[in-house]
Amino acid sequence: MFKFLLRWVDSWSFKQTLETNESDISHHVKDTQIQWLRIIPFILLHLACLAVFWVGVSWFAVMFMLMFYFIRMFAITAFFHRYLSHKTFQTSRPFQFLFILIGTMSAQRGPLWWAAHHRYHHRFTDTEHDPHSSHHGFWYSHVGWFLNEQNFSTRKEVIKDWLKFPEIVWLDRFSLPVVLFTALAIYLFGNWLNVAYPNLGTSGPQLLVWGFVISTVLLIHATLCINSLAHLYGRRDFETKDNSRNNLFLSIITLGEGWHNNHHYYAGSTRQGFFWWQIDVTYYLLKIMSYTGLVWGIKPVPQRIYTEYHQQRESIKIHTTKVQSRESS
Repeated sequence: MFKFLLRWVDSWSFKQTLETNESDISHHVKDTQIQWLRIIPFILLHLACLAVFWVGVSWFAVMFMLMFYFIRMFAITAFFHRYLSHKTFQTSRPFQFLFILIGTMSAQRGPLWWAAHHRYHHRFTDTEHDPHSSHHGFWYSHVGWFLNEQNFSTRKEVIKDWLKFPEIVWLDRFSLPVVLFTALAIYLFGNWLNVAYPNLGTSGPQLLVWGFVISTVLLIHATLCINSLAHLYGRRDFETKDNSRNNLFLSIITLGEGWHNNHHYYAGSTRQGFFWWQIDVTYYLLKIMSYTGLVWGIKPVPQRIYTEYHQQRESIKIHTTKVQSRESS
């Protein structure tokens, strides 16, 4: 029981059971049984949303919820995804730690766990070895994949380049305590506001439910929609070997991650909304940060990608014209 509880506190406290060497991956995604005891915190987080009927609502709590959602979503999309997973820009070590810490507050497991599984996803997208392949169905690709034993461990061999940073390793090991301390801090902040600024109409319990619980649940599922819905619904502007799609709605709620077909066609760019009409808030913010020197080395979309896009569009147009011509004749 002690070892079981220790795994909640320190995710590296047990021997990793899954090796991801490409020469030995035949056993991948076999252990798909949900670990119900281990995911008790995940279940309780969702049930805690019902407390909204007890704590009520205030304009400040809702604004705090949206603000905390936004900054953590940016940390996930910019630093967990475009930085840790793909290295599409550079930054300083203190700034790196700050936003990876904020991302860890999102309750999406540790930063190295997140980046390693995402790299593995790109290596085997929509195949039987993809951790959240769309071929396993919506439920599995959305939440089932990270609730089982198979994908609990951090695939350390996939993120060896980041293991040299002890502070990031620490955040990966103790991600749950970070989340719990975040919740506690928000609760205490709400209690202080209740005393210092009673006109705001908020309290510790209310700010905890709206600012942390509801905000975190929305954040988690918005992020997970990229694994599930972005492989089911949307446009395929580029021909890829997977089912990735571009989806405007998902791009709005995830600050640009919904241009998933673009990303799977070329993952080496900081920008995922390749065209001016494709809203990519994360890219805009990183670009602004680059003007101040907080980040640098932003990788652009190569010109060849645009050339290939227009060639594919022209090819489709010619094919469509030929088909219509045959049907009319």
